[in-house]
Amino acid sequence: MIKICVTCGTSYDAPEATQNNCVICEEERQYVPVDGQKWTNIADLHAHHANKWTQHEAGLLSLKTVPAFAINQRAFLLQTPEGNLLWDCIAHLDEATLRIIEALGGLTGIAISHPHYYTRMQDWAAAFNAPVWLHADDREWIQRDSPAIQLWQGDSLQLTPEVNLIRMGGHFAGGTVLHWHKGDGVLLAGDIIQVTPGADQVSFMWSYPNMLPLPAAEVARMADKAKQLTFDRLYGAFEGQDIGAQAGEIVTRSAGKYIACLSGTPSP
Repeated sequence: MIKICVTCGTSYDAPEATQNNCVICEEERQYVPVDGQKWTNIADLHAHHANKWTQHEAGLLSLKTVPAFAINQRAFLLQTPEGNLLWDCIAHLDEATLRIIEALGGLTGIAISHPHYYTRMQDWAAAFNAPVWLHADDREWIQRDSPAIQLWQGDSLQLTPEVNLIRMGGHFAGGTVLHWHKGDGVLLAGDIIQVTPGADQVSFMWSYPNMLPLPAAEVARMADKAKQLTFDRLYGAFEGQDIGAQAGEIVTRSAGKYIACLSGTPSP
């Protein structure tokens, strides 16, 4: 029996009698709601939710669950000459989503930014016979085994001639962004780099729901890594978190502001 955490979307292979806590939510980068841990299952999720699709630019679509479920992140489908890649993951995988992705050519691989978005990656992998690339630094947070999971190490992994995974760290030790060498460059950042509501700044946090910041030295390191990448556009984890131009400059400027605030010397 697969159980799904209502708060974060993580799935567990465990009967109700033996799995009453979500280890992802009990850790300080997530949270257990005031009214306690709640669970759902695949049938109930399908009965009350659907996935909404959006095309952002040629070769890049996103899908998110409506009404909102768990953390409410979106996943992205990248269309490359070598096949389609799924970036990040959501818990709701219904028949309509299966049919749409199959009509688009299926999936050749899945890559996920960090453990909060692992959700039902094992089921997505099985449905499309696709590997799941996760950074090895976050292996302890995998809650269901799967032969599809491929742990990678180091600071980068090339998936196709156009697509690289970059270990950015920060929010999690293995926190990963996806760099797409298309035109002026695209960065799919999850919430390793968090786009702010005005879409003209970004931020960096260790825990978003508990509002715990990252150290200045870690943000400086992340900013230096971002400077090594060429990207004009950035897409974040949540709907509306899209920076359509000068994203690289915005990340650099925002990191400087973040560090200045931590040091006690913010400027207007």
